[in-house]
Amino acid sequence: MRRKLGVIRMTPLISAALIIVFLGVHPSWRQPSEALPGLPAVWAATPEGELTAAEEVIILVYQEVGPAVVNITSTAMVYDFFFNVVPRQGAGSGFFIDERGYIITNNHVVEDARRLEVTLASGKKVSARLIGRDPFNDLAVIKIDVPDEKFHIVRLGDSDQLRVGQMAIAIGNPFGLDRTVTSGVVSSLDRTLRADNGREIRGVIQTDAAINPGNSGGPLLNSRGEVIGINTAIFSPSGGSVGIGFAIPINKVKRIVPQLITKGRVSHPWLGISGLTLTPEISRTLSLPVKQGVLVVRVTRRSPAARAGIRGGKRRIRIGNTILRVGGDVLVGVDGQEIKSMRGLIAYFDDQKRVGQTVELEILRDGLRIMITTTLGELPKELS
Repeated sequence: MRRKLGVIRMTPLISAALIIVFLGVHPSWRQPSEALPGLPAVWAATPEGELTAAEEVIILVYQEVGPAVVNITSTAMVYDFFFNVVPRQGAGSGFFIDERGYIITNNHVVEDARRLEVTLASGKKVSARLIGRDPFNDLAVIKIDVPDEKFHIVRLGDSDQLRVGQMAIAIGNPFGLDRTVTSGVVSSLDRTLRADNGREIRGVIQTDAAINPGNSGGPLLNSRGEVIGINTAIFSPSGGSVGIGFAIPINKVKRIVPQLITKGRVSHPWLGISGLTLTPEISRTLSLPVKQGVLVVRVTRRSPAARAGIRGGKRRIRIGNTILRVGGDVLVGVDGQEIKSMRGLIAYFDDQKRVGQTVELEILRDGLRIMITTTLGELPKELS
């Protein structure tokens, strides 16, 4: 459908859609009808003037959760074109998770902020302080102290039970428009996003509920009013919503937030290597007996890998247009599981292991397979 001088150009698809609309207002089409077999009753015709079941769900969820959603304004100091230090304001959303005034939001909403201000549902503006943040998963916790204020608290759901197609409701402050609600469905599950620091956020929820700048940090909810995710990003060639939004699953948030509150950061398990995912081309060039695994390029000094004696690359070669550091160990397994990529190795550590736990690594060295055991350390702060 294209507009030119006020004229809407018709395509066969649009013409058919208009025929359906016109038929829909014919008196014979106004009679109540039963839902099709297998479909919920919400799709049955609703008497004129009454709300559908879906509308009632969205209204109830908004009434219950809306007061728990806040508008967050951050002020950071940046350099302008002439290298003068000037304040820059950003805005996002967040929501209360307990009566003490703790608020969950995105890391990118509060990162580098010199000052944070929260606007409550009542319109009251309160200064907030940063409690902790995790750039790896784009999560942060802030807190306000208002002794005489009773906070509305959200209920957390179970993102592991989500199914594609179920209702998804987003509440936030897009473009500064307080407590806006949009709805859609869970479009897909287990997506992967890349955080600002280059690390991947796995298991992300995709939704077509409209999410725009300012929605970041707000809740994505199911039809029971439970938080199933935190809205964090959109895919958009135009900068606005095109129906592809992403939310961090709430079960990941449940694991991370307690650490943010108690320590101000998250302890990520760390082996201490830089690695390259093997490809068939690299494997052939190096005459390796394996076609998948992680080629160890570099080992960080005094890291768990260094203490275990893992070896990095010793010489440089060119493969195509890429110069690689080769000659190091090849990781092919961890704790009895095959390792197919560097991404898979990091995912295993993040999802299955904790700092201080022991791992058994299967390594290919000079054509021989050997087993090495080491204890995972904590990712240094300067690398996070």
